Amino acid sequence: MSSSNQNKDNEKQAPVGLRLTEEAIAKIKAMMVKNNKEGFGLRIGVNTGGCAGLSYDMRFQKEPYDNDTVLEQGDIRILVNAESAQFLQGLEIDYQDTLKESGFQYRNPNAQSTCGCGTSFSFFPPAKSPSQPESGVGEKK
Repeated sequence: MSSSNQNKDNEKQAPVGLRLTEEAIAKIKAMMVKNNKEGFGLRIGVNTGGCAGLSYDMRFQKEPYDNDTVLEQGDIRILVNAESAQFLQGLEIDYQDTLKESGFQYRNPNAQSTCGCGTSFSFFPPAKSPSQPESGVGEKK
């Protein structure tokens, strides 16, 4: 399968609910122009670290990797790897520019807790589906 066909297939597997607000899209587009990254994708991921255990990561990347999920919002290609996808379900990324604060804000309904810095969080996994087997942890016998 060619790389372009593979990326087209990956577009069908986009994380559910990952959303950029209009303000975030406008800021990302402006940053692409300022940094000569027009036509690049926006990689959104999660790294271990930060005060709460996990932190969001965004960067520009020319081409997706073979195993990336690719989606588009507002003419921006969003690249997500499989390892980060579970942490990004339902995530909304906004951009605020006020007298009090300026920067990207992450709203994740699955975050158990967040840090004051706004980019670090701990993860509360979604409820398991009925088809998943029991783990046996903490069960009485």
